[in-house]
This record gives sequence, C-alpha cells and structure tokens, in this order.
Amino acid sequence: MANTTFSGPVRSENGFESITKNATTGVVTTNASYGKTITGGVEQVSAAGAVDIINLVSEVTSGAGALALTLADGTTVGQMKIITMVVDGGGTATVTPANFANGSSIALADVNDTVCLVWANTIGWVLVSNSGATINA
Repeated sequence: MANTTFSGPVRSENGFESITKNATTGVVTTNASYGKTITGGVEQVSAAGAVDIINLVSEVTSGAGALALTLADGTTVGQMKIITMVVDGGGTATVTPANFANGSSIALADVNDTVCLVWANTIGWVLVSNSGATINA
C-alpha cells in the first residue's frame, strides 16, 4: 500500500507497524510497532557525533576517552528519546541537546546510566526520568 490518508478512525486487531523499505534492496525495517505495547527502534552509538532522533533508544558504548554526542531538536511534540550506556570503556559520554529544558548537557559515566526525554516545542527536550546520569547546568 502506498501512503494513505484516512479521514476516520483506523482500527487493527493485531496492531500497527511503522516501517521503511530500502528502495535499492527492498529490505523492510520495522521502526516501531503499536499494539498492547509501543516499541521503537534501537541505534548503537560508539563514536562521537549525533544521536539520532529516528530511533526511540540509543545504546551508548564509551571508549577510554570522552565521547561527545549531540541531540538535535525533536520533530513532534511528545516525541520520546531514551539514551542509555550499555558498555563503559572508562570514558564519559556527554550528550548535548540543541535545546534542553533542564540544563546544558547529560553525562553518562557508568553502565545503566539512562535518561528518558520528551520533546516540547517551546522549551526543548525535557527530562522525565534519570537513572544515574549527571545533568550539567
């Protein structure tokens, strides 16, 4: 089915999936599924640069040195982003959102340091949950 716009309620007995299809290979990737639970994609981050805003979860692996990461503004009010350190190579991963309501950056130093953020257009990313991370002013 191509892109479709519905003018009334849409129902499914078995949930919905948000997918992308590679135009070259035809490989279909499930980005999110909506049923009794909502699940989103996961990206692995181990090099300095931007944390994506497409996947719900970013799993961070740090090396021996500091890891500088950025987070662009969200695209939709209510968009969620979870960032968690899964491997601690000794260095601290610092995430600097373009707009952050609670400070200037987030430092993840240990395995399981995790933050959950929600995008709000007028004030930027809002911290809704923090387990072990340091929020820098």
